[in-house]
Amino acid sequence: MLTRRHIRVKVMQSIYALVQSKDDSLQRQEKFLKVSIENTYTLYLLWLSLFVEIQKRAAEQISLSAKKYISDGKQEFPNPKKFVQNRLLVQILENKTLEEEISNRKLDNWYLNEEYVKLIYKDIIESETYKEYMSTPESDYAADKELILTLFKNIIAPNEKIYDYFEDDKLTWVDDIPIVNTFLLKHLKKVKQVHPDSYFLPSLLKDDEDMTYAMQLLSRTLLKNDALEKEIDGKTPNWDKDRIAGIDSILLKMAICELLHFPSIPERVTINEYLEIAKEYST
Repeated sequence: MLTRRHIRVKVMQSIYALVQSKDDSLQRQEKFLKVSIENTYTLYLLWLSLFVEIQKRAAEQISLSAKKYISDGKQEFPNPKKFVQNRLLVQILENKTLEEEISNRKLDNWYLNEEYVKLIYKDIIESETYKEYMSTPESDYAADKELILTLFKNIIAPNEKIYDYFEDDKLTWVDDIPIVNTFLLKHLKKVKQVHPDSYFLPSLLKDDEDMTYAMQLLSRTLLKNDALEKEIDGKTPNWDKDRIAGIDSILLKMAICELLHFPSIPERVTINEYLEIAKEYST
C-alpha cells in the first residue's frame, strides 16, 4: 500500500513534529513514526467499515419501511432491495477475516459517530447514480462493483464532513487520505466475485525492509543533524540557513542523508523522489 515516497513523507512528518515540540527523544519519534505508518492502514479499514455500515443502514431503512408500510421513495424502484443486495457490498460485509480485523482493532468509529453514516447514505440515495442503478431490477457483479466505485469517487470520498472528521481524529491522515483513496479504488477495481478473504487485507508495506528503511532514515537524519547542516552550509554559501523554511531544511537533510548513507538506493532515484516531495510540501 505504502510506497517509499509515502514512507519518506512519514519520516518528514515525524522530524517536523520533533522540531515543533522540541522533543529530542529518538525513541519517542520512532514510536510516532511506527504509529503514523500503522494508522494509514487504520484509515483504509475505516473506509471498508463505512461500506459495511452503509449497507446495514440501507437494510434497516427497508425493514423499517416494510414494518410501517411507509413509502420512503425506494418503493418507486422495481427492486427496492437491489442496493442492499449489491454483490460487492455483501462481499465486504460477509468477509469474516476483515470483520475480525476491524473488531480486533476496536474500530467502532461509525457506531460512535453514526451521523456520518446517515449523512453519506442520504447523499447516496439522492444521487442520480443511485437512482439510475435502482431503475432496473437486476444487475451483474461488474455493474454492482462499478456503482460502488462511482459512489466512492463522486460522493463518499469528496465529502467534506468525512474529511474534517478524519483530520480531527488524526492529523497525519490529511496526507494519508489521497494515498489510501487511490489505493482503495485500484484494489476494488481488481476484486473478483470469488476472492480469498485475505484480499481485503493487503500488506501495508511491501516487505520488512521498508520499515527498516523508515526507521534508519529517521534515526540517521536526526543523529547526524550537525554533519548534515554542515553539508548544507557548504553547498548553499549564498543562503542564510536560518532563513531556510523548516520543511525545506528537513527535506534537504533527509535527501543528503539518503545520498550519503543509503548506497543501495540509486542517486537519481533519491534526487527525483525528494524533488517530487518538495513540489508538494516545500515553501
